[in-house]
Amino acid sequence: MPELPEVEVTRRGIAAPLLGARVLAARLGKPLRWPLGRPVELLAGGTVGDVVRRGKYLWLPLWHGPRAAAADDGGLLLHLGMSGSLALLREAPEPGPHDHFDLVTDRGTLRLNDPRRFGAVVWSTSMHAMPASTLLDRLGAEPFDPALTPALFHAALRRRRAAVKAVLLAGDVVVGAGNIYACEALFAAGIHPATRADRISRPRAARLLAALRGTLARALELGGSTLRDFTDAHGASGEFQLEAAVYGRAGLGCRRCGGTVRRIVQAQRSTYVCPSCQRR
Repeated sequence: MPELPEVEVTRRGIAAPLLGARVLAARLGKPLRWPLGRPVELLAGGTVGDVVRRGKYLWLPLWHGPRAAAADDGGLLLHLGMSGSLALLREAPEPGPHDHFDLVTDRGTLRLNDPRRFGAVVWSTSMHAMPASTLLDRLGAEPFDPALTPALFHAALRRRRAAVKAVLLAGDVVVGAGNIYACEALFAAGIHPATRADRISRPRAARLLAALRGTLARALELGGSTLRDFTDAHGASGEFQLEAAVYGRAGLGCRRCGGTVRRIVQAQRSTYVCPSCQRR
């Protein structure tokens, strides 16, 4: 699943080229996770504003008149689902069977490809109104938000009795720590993924927050991770997975201590851990 780094890499690839672009047409293919919520033909004539990210969602504002009224015009909330990717195409070929949404602009066609169709394109009058607010308001803090201090992060963990990796994946404490990045951050912090969140001390919580930020920052530098089919808006694959310390390395030697990396299953998800380096 595309996680925060992949979504942010995508945002960076489309934000500048589409800013101020004029929408010429739009096309819907097979149904996605939720209905668009607006006749697709009404998207034409809009002008694209600043694309922003919240968690794993992208908000693409559109206005249909003076920009001063843009806040009242609404926009599209996009999610890449389990297997989706967005491409900005100068000359778009005929859509294939997994190309489920096109936004045709005078700067190119923004195309959503999603083989598993868990992605979404939803119209909302703003990020803070339904239906967008229903999806966004439950999200936790952004990992790079300075307001997320080690003390606040520790306090949030103290309220959770579940395994710390499950808490990271839930996204209601901090967003963006998908399976790969949660495994890598826990390894960097020296914390076993099965450790109960409420039993993590303040110093260990501070290390974990720093490790999560460092892991996500490095993933952004490398264009995210491509395990199956993620590519950025220009077709490039991510490379973070090539330097992962534990993820996908079951049975191999730990890069830090030389011990054996193990795979365990938590909530039906694969978790990779070095038992020597990561203690409960």
